[in-house]
Amino acid sequence: MATRSAAPGTPSAEMRVVVLHGRDAFLRLERSRQLEQSLQERFGGLDRTDLEGAQASLADVLDGLRTPGLFAPHKLVVLENAEVFMGAEDRRRAMEGYAQSPCGEATLLMRCGTGWRPGNFDKLVAKVGAVIKCESPSEDEAMAWCVARARKRHQAEMEPAAAKLLVDKVGPDLGRLDAELGKLAAAGATPGVGLAKVTRTLVQAFTGLSREEQAWEIQGPVLEGRAPEALAKLDELLRVSRVPEVMIGWSLVDLARKVHDASCLLAQGESEGSVSKALKLWGPSAFAVLRAARQVKPVEAARLFRLAVETDRATKNGTAPEPARAFEGLMVRMTGSLG
Repeated sequence: MATRSAAPGTPSAEMRVVVLHGRDAFLRLERSRQLEQSLQERFGGLDRTDLEGAQASLADVLDGLRTPGLFAPHKLVVLENAEVFMGAEDRRRAMEGYAQSPCGEATLLMRCGTGWRPGNFDKLVAKVGAVIKCESPSEDEAMAWCVARARKRHQAEMEPAAAKLLVDKVGPDLGRLDAELGKLAAAGATPGVGLAKVTRTLVQAFTGLSREEQAWEIQGPVLEGRAPEALAKLDELLRVSRVPEVMIGWSLVDLARKVHDASCLLAQGESEGSVSKALKLWGPSAFAVLRAARQVKPVEAARLFRLAVETDRATKNGTAPEPARAFEGLMVRMTGSLG
């Protein structure tokens, strides 16, 4: 029976089957390390076998679990991409049977991303182990994690205000946060002085664009008509950087507005200099907006602006159930007209 002393979401040595699933790869790795360390401490040694779910047979997995270890008293079998392995009905049934009476001298660790399908297997695993979902924490949880992680792993004292700014900039993805913490700890270290100091000023100086600022990055490939790059950037901003959807909508509406207004002013005979001044266009983006405005006629620019506003509204009021798909459609239309 699984131990009750472990913190929620933390695997322990008493668990004979552990499933780690979810989009946060860093958290899956951390939970795997916790399980392996717990097993090492409990049994004094560990014989580990790694299998690939897309290639391993049912016999590979069961033999790995039931064959005594050669060099250690306990075995750990790690099945990567477990959702692929469990996709076959005969394998799932067999693993349900195994979960009802798992080998006491072995632990099965199953890992996968977002493709895990809950079912009867999960209920059986809960009796002898745990099914742990590895998702990014809330922003408040991520802030607390940063402060604790900075001290424990990076020997740094992090101000709460610095943690808040870091999460604002990077988002709650623990892998990216940990990478930034390592960099900030090195930058804030003083030779001969104890813990490094990570301040808000340090985060501002050494961490890249905020999620709000990143949302503006999507305008470049859209203006240049590069649909594949624009869609890839959208996926990166939403899935990796966790930029709020409202910021994506704001950025696309702003872009459509600028192109529309510039197109109308140029059609009225205004010079590019006066258009840039009127619309407050500066730097390289000014040239890109003006180029697009010269290419698209005011009528089409008005259609794009209207479509952007309607798409943004639909993602906010719930009439677009999948905002990412709605933004993709808008961007394909915009790149087709502006490129």
